[in-house]
Amino acid sequence: MNSPAADVVRLLTVKGETLAVAESLTGGLVAAEVTAVPGASRAFRGSVTAYATGLKHQLLGVDATLLAQHGAVNPQVAAQMAVGVRKALGADWGIATTGVAGPEGQDGQPVGTVFVAVDGPFGPGSGSAGGGKVEALRLNGDRAEIRMESVRSVLALLLKELAGEHTGNERAQDTEQNGGF
Repeated sequence: MNSPAADVVRLLTVKGETLAVAESLTGGLVAAEVTAVPGASRAFRGSVTAYATGLKHQLLGVDATLLAQHGAVNPQVAAQMAVGVRKALGADWGIATTGVAGPEGQDGQPVGTVFVAVDGPFGPGSGSAGGGKVEALRLNGDRAEIRMESVRSVLALLLKELAGEHTGNERAQDTEQNGGF
């Protein structure tokens, strides 16, 4: 059985497209999962682990006012991280994770609040402005479980976009999910 990361690498390779990853709460776990796949170098450009809030602005171009007003655990921050890493690393696709793994809440958000995002070539003339997808997750479990479920969720979101070949009907949508049983 293929892992989500193996499926991502296979689909990207077949399409001749590339991936860049921006991570906060996952601390490099998404990049590790992708690079564990043999042949990942054909599709994986690299990653930025912007754990500190300020680095999200400095390295990924996340709006400083947004960060100051809402903190790093925010759906728009996730979306801007995905756009920023895609641009910074010159990739076709950018994915991002931001959230609260615990043990304490952050930016007024409870433990288990996670936002994952994808930005990519969403059809003709879409560019990257507003073309991304963000999912809001409410995850249960300890710190390690929340981080691993965040990795699975962002890869699943990317897979859905890669496999879906957009019909043009879907727009950016937040979806509530419960995970990490």
